[in-house]
Amino acid sequence: MTFLQNLNKPLQEKWAKANFSFEMPIQTKLIPHMLDGSDIVAESPTGTGKTLAYVIPILQKVDPTKKQVQALVVVPSQELGMQIIEVFREWIAGTDITVAQLIGGANIQRQIDTLKKKPTIVVGTPGRLQELVKTKKLKMHEIKTIVLDEGDQLLSREHRTTVKGLIDATVERQLVVTSATITDEIELVAERMMNSPIRIQVSAEEIPSKGEVIHSFVKAEPRDKTDLLRRLSHIKGMKGLAFVNSLDQLLMKDSKLSYRDAPIVSLHSEMKKDERKKALDDFKNGKVSILIATDVAARGLDISGLTHVIHVDVPHSIEQYLHRSGRTGRAGKDGEVLTLLTYSDEKTYKKWTKELPSKPVQKIWHRGALIEGNSKTVEKKGK
Repeated sequence: MTFLQNLNKPLQEKWAKANFSFEMPIQTKLIPHMLDGSDIVAESPTGTGKTLAYVIPILQKVDPTKKQVQALVVVPSQELGMQIIEVFREWIAGTDITVAQLIGGANIQRQIDTLKKKPTIVVGTPGRLQELVKTKKLKMHEIKTIVLDEGDQLLSREHRTTVKGLIDATVERQLVVTSATITDEIELVAERMMNSPIRIQVSAEEIPSKGEVIHSFVKAEPRDKTDLLRRLSHIKGMKGLAFVNSLDQLLMKDSKLSYRDAPIVSLHSEMKKDERKKALDDFKNGKVSILIATDVAARGLDISGLTHVIHVDVPHSIEQYLHRSGRTGRAGKDGEVLTLLTYSDEKTYKKWTKELPSKPVQKIWHRGALIEGNSKTVEKKGK
């Protein structure tokens, strides 16, 4: 074990209790550099242990006896903020370290009251953080560690000025940027804010113990996709994340599926904070079997134990196909990547999947189940 001997005893004990089979590559590479105070730009696929890779060093570095905010994690979305808060809460249990959530859409007065209690760590979205800094409720000069999670989004043109303003308001601090994808442009922007940053990259091939992932497709007419989703939601043991390419399509499908009482929820930008939380909780707790989302709404969501990733629409690029598909078959568990394939998308699908280690399998819906085969298979079974 590489970094573990450098951690304090409570963190070593927590790690032992968590019963991880192994360290993830991003943790092995990032934790030592973060502990020694370096600025870092780190890239690793979704769901490969990035959150814990910065949570552990933050918990090691902060001093709970100092009553001030010492570390800040900036996130682009409410969902990601809530997920990270959960990880922190799990790891600070039994210690004097406190964590607060400062995300948009929540009651600002309550957040101001929380800041008066001087939490050790805060997790927040750019707009709300900026608001609290302007009104002098959040004191940036006290913060010694800043993490930009989903850094490619936070340093994109939409958030760049706000995020830069937050960083500029600090005095001496360590800056860590993590993301599943970091473009040359984002790297350049990050480096301008950093002191001799260390660049860390983890590829999908380095991730240990991937389960077996089957890539499959079902041929479907566009008008039949919603009903096919409804049927899939009744498959025993199904826990599927379904992607559509546009918000309009998602809203239309959501409305039809709700009418049919299908065990399916959706996640999109027009939902209120409590609606989004309920949808995610229902999915994680198994009350519903499929969560439909656009790529934007699913950014940063780390949902364990997905049996299926369903491409309701064929993605626009091979990167998008692989990024979505990488959410199943994790931590040694098997998974399936199922595409609902229309005639007009066949050419694009073949192009996206020709680089896969094994050829996609065609499936059909037959007597309440997905089976391998095509229309001829049904004819044979019917005889």
